[in-house]
Amino acid sequence: RQLIAYTPHIRLVARNPKAVNATDELMPADLLDGSQVDRAVAGSDIVYVTIGFPYSTKVWQQTWPPFIKNVIAACQKHGAKLVFFDNVYMYDRSAIGHMTEESPINPSSEKGKVRAEIAEMIMSEDKKGTLTALIARSADFYGPGGTNSVLQALVIDNLLKGKKANWVVDADKIHNFTYTPDAANATALLGNTPDAYNQVWHLPTDSTRLTGRQWAAMFAEAMNGKSGVQVMPAWLVGALGIFIPFMSEFKPMLYQYDRDYFFDSGKFDRRFDFITTTPQQAVDAIVRAK
Repeated sequence: RQLIAYTPHIRLVARNPKAVNATDELMPADLLDGSQVDRAVAGSDIVYVTIGFPYSTKVWQQTWPPFIKNVIAACQKHGAKLVFFDNVYMYDRSAIGHMTEESPINPSSEKGKVRAEIAEMIMSEDKKGTLTALIARSADFYGPGGTNSVLQALVIDNLLKGKKANWVVDADKIHNFTYTPDAANATALLGNTPDAYNQVWHLPTDSTRLTGRQWAAMFAEAMNGKSGVQVMPAWLVGALGIFIPFMSEFKPMLYQYDRDYFFDSGKFDRRFDFITTTPQQAVDAIVRAK
């Protein structure tokens, strides 16, 4: 939806791509097949990698490195620029309270090690001059249709069921979120800004320091839902992992909830004239979309 402002020539590549704009070219592909990645990239000026693999450490270890290797090779072969949509899993846990593009890379989870590996693969080629690339990094996200977001799973889904919102470990720690329409708009903007390449960018994220409890209260008020928060301690998340595979995968990331989590997008804010959506505006838009 955002790229159409820059070009009508958009190719959507996925297992089962669906058109967003009337002029979109749809290309079904198995992105674990290097030849199909090459075919997808051929003829492109800019390649945006925004896909996700199933939230499994084993799957990530098996799929992300070879996929990124194939993407890099295809971009190099066809002279395409690369824009990689990333997360914050590779940052040292001591940096979570105030993350910037300069935060130390020292992942404390196996998923974080995968993210660090593929980011290094991209930027090392960029530094060598064999690839023109940028990394657009997002915090935990939320937005209309964001069914895989933490806020959706813990807060919104429970309020829709008439229950209290859930949170994990400590609901009184700060946790800011990137609004998905802002992330999309900014990623398209970065990809079409020549001097934005050869570096990492934090996507625009509102700097209001809200706690998990405050997020839950905002959604409860907007949805006329139950007030209050039910907090799941770390041991319970671990116990649930025996029965619910996602909880087992989520447990190594709990360090992001036992301390403040603040994602600083000041670099982007200083470079671009961009109005970031406020939490209240975002909450209202998400609730309207339900």
